[in-house]
Amino acid sequence: TIKPFDLTIRKGEVIGLTGLLGSGRSELARCLYGADKPDSGELKVNGRPVSVSAPLDAMMAGMAYLPENRKEEGIVADLSVRDNLLLALQAKKGMFQLIGRKKQEELADKYIELLQIKTADRETPIRSLSGGNQQKVILGRWLLTDPDFLILDEPTRGIDVGTKTEIQKLVVKLSEEGKAVMFISSEIEEMLRTCNRMAVLRDGQKVGELEEGELDQNNIMKAIAGGGGNE
Repeated sequence: TIKPFDLTIRKGEVIGLTGLLGSGRSELARCLYGADKPDSGELKVNGRPVSVSAPLDAMMAGMAYLPENRKEEGIVADLSVRDNLLLALQAKKGMFQLIGRKKQEELADKYIELLQIKTADRETPIRSLSGGNQQKVILGRWLLTDPDFLILDEPTRGIDVGTKTEIQKLVVKLSEEGKAVMFISSEIEEMLRTCNRMAVLRDGQKVGELEEGELDQNNIMKAIAGGGGNE
């Protein structure tokens, strides 16, 4: 369970969510996105309260969520790269505003090139791509919805070093373009490369918050192990 706490996420920054396994990082992300329902609390976007009781509400409020378990919650294995890329945008537009085939192909090709997705072509079934390239497709799916706030839960887990670095650079670039990003990772080195600020969770509660000048391995480990950082 997540205990009550305040967290402010600003445009143009990457906020890291760290803590040991079971600290509540993924649960918090799922609550924010409406995948799980919190018992209480208030979510505000641009200072206005927003009601998020399902993922579509979150999407309409400008949010995107890359889940930790991409095999079960992310890819639709039998569909093509194009179909997987366009799933979220079509859901956001609704079934009465179907995206035309030509537009689908243009968008798919644009994001295959932008994210350097290694695939024979846009019609290749996503299951035949490597894990890293599948992850890029899911990231592209959410970028297509042009979100203001991206929640990335372990976006580089289990993928090769080259793709990992590409995704980390992309995360920093997105924040520089004014998007707010929440980045959840078990790798502290990765967090230090990408995050401007970090919230530390333990047993479902925030035990510390580290600002940019305080972000180093030692401070993070101290906060995870026994509180610390600024409340």
